[in-house]
Amino acid sequence: MEEQRTKQKQGRFWTWVTASVLFRLILIYFPQNLNLSSRPEVSTPLTSLRRLAEGYWLKQSSMSPYAGSMYHGSPLLLSLLGPLTVKRIDGQPSHLLCSLVFVAADILNSLLIRATGQTLQIAYRQSLRSLDLDMISETMEILPSGDIAALIYLWNPFTIAACVGLSTSPIENLAIMLALYGACKRLVPLAAFGWVMATHLSLYPIILIIPIILLLGNGPDTPRKLFLLRRHGKVEENSSSDSCQQEKVIDQSKLINVFSWRPVMLFLLWTVMWSVYVLLLCGVSVKRYGGLWEMFTSMYGFILTVQDLSPNIGVLWYFFAEVFDFFRNFFLIVFHTNILFMIFPLAIRLHHRPCFLAFVYITISSMLKSYPSVGDSALYFGLLGWFVYELSEMKFSFFLFCVYIGVSLLSPVMHNLWIWRGTGNANFYFATAMAYACLQIVLVVESVSAMLNHDRKLRKLSSAKLQDGKS
Repeated sequence: MEEQRTKQKQGRFWTWVTASVLFRLILIYFPQNLNLSSRPEVSTPLTSLRRLAEGYWLKQSSMSPYAGSMYHGSPLLLSLLGPLTVKRIDGQPSHLLCSLVFVAADILNSLLIRATGQTLQIAYRQSLRSLDLDMISETMEILPSGDIAALIYLWNPFTIAACVGLSTSPIENLAIMLALYGACKRLVPLAAFGWVMATHLSLYPIILIIPIILLLGNGPDTPRKLFLLRRHGKVEENSSSDSCQQEKVIDQSKLINVFSWRPVMLFLLWTVMWSVYVLLLCGVSVKRYGGLWEMFTSMYGFILTVQDLSPNIGVLWYFFAEVFDFFRNFFLIVFHTNILFMIFPLAIRLHHRPCFLAFVYITISSMLKSYPSVGDSALYFGLLGWFVYELSEMKFSFFLFCVYIGVSLLSPVMHNLWIWRGTGNANFYFATAMAYACLQIVLVVESVSAMLNHDRKLRKLSSAKLQDGKS
């Protein structure tokens, strides 16, 4: 019976995956891809395929792909997708081959999300059983978080819009998922390759090195402190049982050397090797056009200095369009260091849940990056499905869902009123961007709070089990 149920679940999953692929192909054949490629919510100066095609044309004309102000992406991505932008199939939509690449990237992302979610669920279920919390473990059997997360990613309107809108975000998300999957499975070369490529393509995934190291050192998400407390069985009662504080461990010597440094050191070694290899390939690609320095200036300098102030769903374009040039460098430092100020406190508090920490980091970077798009949001919405049980008691979830829909519908309307009809101004569109940023802040705060509350609940149940065992 269990085997039949498992086969039925797998059949349903692959049915939904096939349906998502067919739905994308249908949308691709719509005239001009529903004009999604021109939407500022979908395509940014870094992810636009139109800009990539322009850069490839410049390169084919023996000019630097970074000449002018059109292309600011990776030369490797230019070599991969550039030839596909000029190939045409008679009777087929333009850029069909690039669209198929993005569809394939979405499918790979969903499969990696599913595999990683299954690994997390197995590890978490084992830790719950070690705490004799079999009731919770049985509940998790009903909620396959890996399948849920994969389907959320595939059927998310943001994911579909990024894929059909000819944005390179699916490829950037693929690099991030390769890093997380490799770290969760402790495939060190794959994790290092994914992290190097993700950092090379969009810079902001550099902060994911912290959860990747924690995953390699500690393994997948488990309430590790609780596991060790239950395993050694040497605890001391707290002075106040109502505060739900964790018991003190008497034998601290048995808790030493939990973190495994060997895979971490191998990861750093592979990271250096992949970085040198990627820089070598980039150097060969741009050798005739100014070398690596021009690539760094056009890619990472463009990201850090926020040179393009065209509207997007972020907040930096409006702020730097209004700020005086005298204060521009100061506020650039403030905005970029704001991300760094948050990563270390979160790492200290959530070090026992590195995958959830990675989800929080991705959400924060999607909110504060220079040129955000809906493709960034599509990834963290998919990762949110990994924690469908832990975050089941999250507050304001229905409110967040409704306001996300409202902002998604209002954003193109406000942009049309401002740019095309002339009956509005920049404040109309910026209001939706501010609402979108506030939604992401609320999502981070509420999800972290719900996860910490879930950990407190586990500590309380574990303490009750230990007390029952003593009595």
